[in-house]
Amino acid sequence: MHSPKSDWRKEITTLPPWLRGSIGKASEISTVQKIIKQRGIHTICEEGKCPNRGECYANKTATFLLMGPTCTRACAFCQVDKGHAPMDLDPEEPKKVAEAVKLLGLRYVVLTAVARDDLADGGAGWFVKVMNTVREENPFTQIEVLTPDFWSGKGAVNSQKTRVATVVGAKPACYNHNIETIERLQASVRRGAKYDRSLAVLQLVKEIDPSIPTKSGLMLGLGETEAEIITTMKDLRAINCDRLTIGQYMRPSLAHLPVQKYWTPEEFDRLGDIARTLGFSHVRSAPLVRSSYHAGE
Repeated sequence: MHSPKSDWRKEITTLPPWLRGSIGKASEISTVQKIIKQRGIHTICEEGKCPNRGECYANKTATFLLMGPTCTRACAFCQVDKGHAPMDLDPEEPKKVAEAVKLLGLRYVVLTAVARDDLADGGAGWFVKVMNTVREENPFTQIEVLTPDFWSGKGAVNSQKTRVATVVGAKPACYNHNIETIERLQASVRRGAKYDRSLAVLQLVKEIDPSIPTKSGLMLGLGETEAEIITTMKDLRAINCDRLTIGQYMRPSLAHLPVQKYWTPEEFDRLGDIARTLGFSHVRSAPLVRSSYHAGE
């Protein structure tokens, strides 16, 4: 008798060899896990089961997930918990993150967050509060932000601009916002997000402070074509997005979108070359690349 579990087992066993790599040193991973667990804080490295977390920890880089582990949106690709009743903000979180950064000796930190559509400012002020606290304890640590789109509903253009400006004003080393996929697939992949809205975030950053590098990320394997990927790259360059990551989508569970294609390492190399030709200053394109991969470089 056919069952969804047999499909899942088949998908796992047919994983191409280039996606079966080691996750890195267990000692590096357990050290970080212990420190973040003791403080009740979260990293997207752990919540999203990132395949590169061991390597990043060894390179003194980590990505903290702010404002709790529950997202107010329900994107069909993401492993982070979804729900419409996220936890209250932990007033100690900025201090806990700053302490963790210091204990781990991190040289480069990425601060990201679940979408908090329930908060009056979408969490923009919280990003700034955590950034300031981390800097007080770790003055030589660079901070990149990876924010949601800060959209609060119909007719919310002005509030989006205000929220982005709040974060930009804290002078991150890089402002990252992932467009995730090509325009045609946005509705099925990123529920609650829109292609133009995401482009607007990155465009606003450059309008407010052109000196701050901007960055975005694409995941492949959801049914996009190479032509559509190149169009997306061109759209990002048209708003002066500086940096790009491209990686393979890997299905977290049966509840998530199935993989339509495993792009080969050679195809990723070719797309990376195209991205550089289009003018991106920093490009990381490979199957296991994620949005914070080699961020400190």
